[in-house]
Amino acid sequence: MRIALSLPVALAALVAAGPALAVTCKDDIAAVERRLNSAGAEQVTGKEPPGGPTSSNSPKALDKPPAGAPSDPATKPTKAGVEEARTLLAKAKEQDKAGQETVCQDTMTKVKEKAGALP
Repeated sequence: MRIALSLPVALAALVAAGPALAVTCKDDIAAVERRLNSAGAEQVTGKEPPGGPTSSNSPKALDKPPAGAPSDPATKPTKAGVEEARTLLAKAKEQDKAGQETVCQDTMTKVKEKAGALP
């Protein structure tokens, strides 16, 4: 009997905590901003990001990009795509400041699409 009563309470607690477990737009902005200021982005655009290129500081990061072309040609980064991604990133930052989480996440999806698979 106690199990039957505690199960709905536990499920309700998990559902309520669901949004708290999701990545916030602010976290997403920070991660993508590091990518747009990376040496890979510099390689694509031909210009050094303000403050110099950043590192992912990830133990899983590769020393150099994988050989070969991306399996999806649409993910190939371009100079124009990286520049547009930076413009959209600035828009996402404003949306985040305004508390527009859903709109910000939609913009961040566009940022990632425009940036492509940076080396």
